[in-house]
Amino acid sequence: MSKCNCDVESLLTFTYKEVDGIRVLLDVYLPPDEVDQQFTRQVTRPAVVYFHGGGLTVGNKRSWFPTWLKSRLSARGIIFISADYRLTPPGTVYNILADVKDAIAFVAGDLNVQLDQELASLGSGSHFRIDPTSIGVAGTSAGGYCAYLCAIYAVPKPKVVLSLYGMGGDLLTDQYLAPKTQPFLRGRELLDPAQFSEYMHPFDSLKSTSDSPLVYHSQSYHIPGYPANPRMLISRLYLQLGVALDYITGQHEPSLSATLRKAIHIEDPFDEALISDHHKIIFPQFNVTSDWPPTYLIHGTSDTAVLPRESRNLHTLLLKAGVEVVLEELSGREHSFDYQPGAELENEGSFNDIIQFLIRHLT
Repeated sequence: MSKCNCDVESLLTFTYKEVDGIRVLLDVYLPPDEVDQQFTRQVTRPAVVYFHGGGLTVGNKRSWFPTWLKSRLSARGIIFISADYRLTPPGTVYNILADVKDAIAFVAGDLNVQLDQELASLGSGSHFRIDPTSIGVAGTSAGGYCAYLCAIYAVPKPKVVLSLYGMGGDLLTDQYLAPKTQPFLRGRELLDPAQFSEYMHPFDSLKSTSDSPLVYHSQSYHIPGYPANPRMLISRLYLQLGVALDYITGQHEPSLSATLRKAIHIEDPFDEALISDHHKIIFPQFNVTSDWPPTYLIHGTSDTAVLPRESRNLHTLLLKAGVEVVLEELSGREHSFDYQPGAELENEGSFNDIIQFLIRHLT
């Protein structure tokens, strides 16, 4: 049975699975009381499950939290849920796939029982229940990848997908495969692999985790505000070394990245047989079908972390499959544009369009 930690009445934290000796958590944000009163006759509510970014290697359910999304959905009586998942390394995307599927299954199943129990124990008059036929998924950056995996494999299938600068739309690019000799991500310095030996294959004592919070050095540090949690840097290191797909798939010997790197530059068209059927299941671009849910993609044209071609490629594939899809490109915007100062005002129109798209498919 999943356990709950109730911080405040509107936020309930549940364990949706236990694996590798760790509890994997999700937060449930209930709409405020005044919104609840508007829906007293509505037995069940739609829900949106959000997956955080962090390059698959860092973060938790409260990292890079999309306040703009949660507040807008809550105001419309939609339950917002933010979920953890196991991080790479030592895990791989196969572990993440299992987690996001389990998260959706829990939200559509046992979570209602847990909500009833917790709200009753709090003496709350609220009667929030989740409609298992009206669940959407959303994610930023690496969380977009998680949302794509849900679109393909989750049961029940999500009704709608939102991806903000999501990775996974095209994993066969130089961004993942080519070693970098010059700064490539926001102009930031290249990293020294020797400083991150704990996170390089093979892993001698690295423990599985689903919670690695953002930590920064103080202003007195020689680089003020520099990341103090090494996990905040290793996804950039993997891209720098051109081995990201090794860590995504777990295929290090022989290196999948090295095999694909060579082939992509000498073969036209690219021979998909170089990627095993086993690995293809975690490449969203090989699993787009007509039953993929309606999808809203939004991406900055100047993104140097997840290239805009990823969303463009997925957009093309979804259109060919006959899926309803919107691709909004924001001129000159970098990665994580929605967390920059002034983002709420600058992106208000886009945010409202996103909400209308989600609501149309959830209600």
